[in-house]
Amino acid sequence: MTIKLYCFGESGNAYKAALALELSGLAWEPVKVDFFGGETRTPDYRAQINNLGEAPVMVDGDVRLTQSGVIQDYVSEKSGKFGGKDAAERREILRWVLWDNHKLSSIAGMTRFLMNFLPEDKRPQEVIGFHQGRLAAAYDVLNTHLEGRDWIVGNEITNADMSCCGYLYYPEPFGFDRTAHPNIDAWLGRISQVEGWKAPYDLMPGSPADRA
Repeated sequence: MTIKLYCFGESGNAYKAALALELSGLAWEPVKVDFFGGETRTPDYRAQINNLGEAPVMVDGDVRLTQSGVIQDYVSEKSGKFGGKDAAERREILRWVLWDNHKLSSIAGMTRFLMNFLPEDKRPQEVIGFHQGRLAAAYDVLNTHLEGRDWIVGNEITNADMSCCGYLYYPEPFGFDRTAHPNIDAWLGRISQVEGWKAPYDLMPGSPADRA
């Protein structure tokens, strides 16, 4: 049975789930969510797809899951990949997934949205500046952790890597400069060399160009 992932190209959180599915080798297909057209805010979407009104959503037969970290965990359970080699690694992966959700991706996603997907006259510069300060601290944490390491946890790509990279391949400006963080830069390069890797707009339907 083919797994369905409700997603859209602009979403870094959806990218985390899509990338895990793509690299796992499991059969899956994207289902485009018209986020910018308001689909996730409709009663039908909340009743039939996700009562939280969010994407991504994964459907595998009778299994329906939301939240990228949960979907990644399911992909690991089903494929035997990316979840760590033992209990200690699994806990460390979870630690970084939770850190990313709170300190990195949540702030990067909001900052990117405010800077690129709102009309220019409605972009709150003070909020953007505050968020960029928080992001700078998060980049420093990740860059320091990656010193002398190929991967965030263990000796191969895991859900920790696919969570933390979720927003860092997007071309829209939000204050992230790869060249200013050499360990992150090298790590992103390693991820993009993994067989099957694709950039967000190549992996999922939907991009800003569709609305240009």
